[in-house]
Amino acid sequence: MSLSTRVIAAVGAVVVIGAGTVGGSIAYASGKDQPSDRRATVTVGRSSHEISAPFCGGTGTALTDEEQAKCQADAKQALADGRIPGSDVVVSDRIGVGVTPKVADKGWFAFTNGGSQGQFSLAAANKGATFSGMVPASTALLSTGKTLVTVVEADPTSQAIYSVWYYQLTTKDA
Repeated sequence: MSLSTRVIAAVGAVVVIGAGTVGGSIAYASGKDQPSDRRATVTVGRSSHEISAPFCGGTGTALTDEEQAKCQADAKQALADGRIPGSDVVVSDRIGVGVTPKVADKGWFAFTNGGSQGQFSLAAANKGATFSGMVPASTALLSTGKTLVTVVEADPTSQAIYSVWYYQLTTKDA
């Protein structure tokens, strides 16, 4: 059995096109930025939502008092404008927060502006741990239906703040 010249040419063309596609894909991918090593994830029920970039900070240097004040003001405006990422939650869900190992090595904490005391701690001064664990959403949510989750990369010893992420939970009926 012999291969015709047309078949050999067709196979050769497929190989050349395939190699070009792979080579182009590698060149394209190598020009892309690496994912941030400072990310937070909010888990709601069985869904996880990654917040890839901190709202403030993320450079590895501590935020000044002025930068922290600006961050809070900017976050308040972003919340009013609907620019804070978020998802729906039902009171029967469980919620948790995770961070990348780089954030965990520095230290972090997380809280909501809800709960019976007006603020609910999801993770208190964790260092080394990358996940807060899951808590009942009913204990951490505001009764108004909109609850803000705040995740802060901070050194528990010096209290210096390095990064801040925000995520909004909207309470839906089950």
